[in-house]
Amino acid sequence: MDRMAFLQEELESIKEQGLFNTIRTIESPQGAWFVVDSAKVLNMCSNNYLGFANEPELRDAAKRAIDEFGVGPGAVRTISGTQTLHLELETRLSRFKGTEDTILLQSGFAANSATIPSITGEGDLIFSDELNHASIIDGCRLSRAKTIRYAHNDAADLDRQIRAAGDCRRRFIITDGVFSMDGDIAPLPDIVDVARKHNCVTMVDDAHGEGVLGDHGRGAVAHFGLVGEVDVEIGTLSKAFGVMGGFVSGSKILVDYLKQRGRPFLFSTGLTPADVAACLGAVDMLERSDDRLQRLWDNARYFRGRMQEVGFDTGRTETPITPVIIGDAAKAAELSRQLFTLGVFAQSIGFPTVPRGRARIRVMISAVHSREDLDFAVEQFIKAGRKLDLIQ
Repeated sequence: MDRMAFLQEELESIKEQGLFNTIRTIESPQGAWFVVDSAKVLNMCSNNYLGFANEPELRDAAKRAIDEFGVGPGAVRTISGTQTLHLELETRLSRFKGTEDTILLQSGFAANSATIPSITGEGDLIFSDELNHASIIDGCRLSRAKTIRYAHNDAADLDRQIRAAGDCRRRFIITDGVFSMDGDIAPLPDIVDVARKHNCVTMVDDAHGEGVLGDHGRGAVAHFGLVGEVDVEIGTLSKAFGVMGGFVSGSKILVDYLKQRGRPFLFSTGLTPADVAACLGAVDMLERSDDRLQRLWDNARYFRGRMQEVGFDTGRTETPITPVIIGDAAKAAELSRQLFTLGVFAQSIGFPTVPRGRARIRVMISAVHSREDLDFAVEQFIKAGRKLDLIQ
């Protein structure tokens, strides 16, 4: 008897619900167009907001770092794996974010896993937005603190939940800065006000705000003029920065503590020299010019406007994340397949990433898309949408 047969049953159930995730293979560098499963298609679902993933300046920086430092750090950061490049990027990110200090991690997911269980624990209360990212949810589970969910982006409900919770050792409020599936922005000024009133520690995961919001892409906290008012900022280097990694920015005390207790930092090898050097190149480009940031937002507004004009539901997005909400998971998956045959790569997303009945195509706009690219995408959405009776 196959003891793993139960997994096949689960997989069949996933397929019957239209939730099976077909993972396609990329055969060229990221860009406005790339090769997927041997077909040249328009890239409409990458997190490569600014086009940095194949930026020559970043590629050259990575090559130079390999020549100087090799391909890997060779150990965890606390033993013999901290290189001068790591320290330089941490210093540059602190300056970029306007914080005292920064610690580099292997990913944004690792940054949440390092931070939440390290600074919270039994006897604490965590107030978490109900639509927070899975990495926040997992970090809260690992913490042993009691987690209380508040209504999405609802500071009034957050205040009610804190009042109703009663006494505890410490209180923490955790929210995404930009919500990755809907593209809406957390009301950080209101959340910070609630935190001040109840003496709560505030933490913002700004994975989709870094490089997208704020002056020269400094993030959601900077976007609202709250630099220095949020205790913990989690950042990701694999989206707008175009590379790999994550970081935590805040006070020097916070960073010093995470270097002693953050398990992903302590027990997993750090970022490679090529990754770190490329990230430094991304910081250089962001500080030097916001031209790509402006192009990103121009493209986002144009595409969203055209999609709404022809009858697609783009939800409540306020950012270049543009959900095309279909509802039924099987229909969303079929729309994705139809688009691919028409030359547009845009993956469908269903449960558990989004709630049941809210399946969608999540379109990710980039600064490297031309106006012609966006028009082409809209035209193919119209063709496929009409074929599937999704629009008139």
